[in-house]
Amino acid sequence: MKTITTTELLDKVDANEDLFLVDVREDEEVANGVIPGAIHIPLGSLPDRIDELDKTKPYIFICHAGGRSGSACSYLTGLGYDVTNMEGGMLAWEGELEF
Repeated sequence: MKTITTTELLDKVDANEDLFLVDVREDEEVANGVIPGAIHIPLGSLPDRIDELDKTKPYIFICHAGGRSGSACSYLTGLGYDVTNMEGGMLAWEGELEF
């Protein structure tokens, strides 16, 4: 599984790179803030909302600590998606948040 550190992702955000971020935390968790530009698809809803993802785009998956986003990445890799897991999750994120 491909991974990215929060520092590496922050560098990409700061460089205004075109990123496709997916936050798989639950509603009450994202109420505390998300990385700007991230879309919210709770992990349990992913199979039902898979049509919202484009197989031609590289996605970075985010959760609280890295476990759920890792599960999402494993699932989607098996379906042919280009996905990367953000290591450490939002616990390790030190960048801006969007509310």
